[in-house]
Amino acid sequence: MNNRIKRIAKGMFEQFRHRQITESEFVQAEAKARNLGGYMDDFNVLIAMCKDTITGKYKMDKWNLSIIIGTILYVVSPIDAIPDFILVGGWIDDVAIVGYAIRKLSVEMEQYKRSKFPVEAR
Repeated sequence: MNNRIKRIAKGMFEQFRHRQITESEFVQAEAKARNLGGYMDDFNVLIAMCKDTITGKYKMDKWNLSIIIGTILYVVSPIDAIPDFILVGGWIDDVAIVGYAIRKLSVEMEQYKRSKFPVEAR
């Protein structure tokens, strides 16, 4: 990932570190997930992790939670690096940010999946 996307991501995550997320934003994120191509399923896992952490069903450190919240808010925001109304290009920055978050949280995502879907239940 290029340095520009890393700077955007780091600034965004710091900005949203203490931000609450609304149910409406979760609904918007779930609706926009289909635009993320191969990242759709992982983005939905991030949404579920966020919801479960907020409701106390899953424990995660605040920094990782802020990464997820920042990612969700970036995807649902009409104002981002490349506006979504620009065909194809408008989703490139969203996909890059989601991909960055998934890479940063890959271990946490695996822990979450194991806690949510234990091997015995599979």
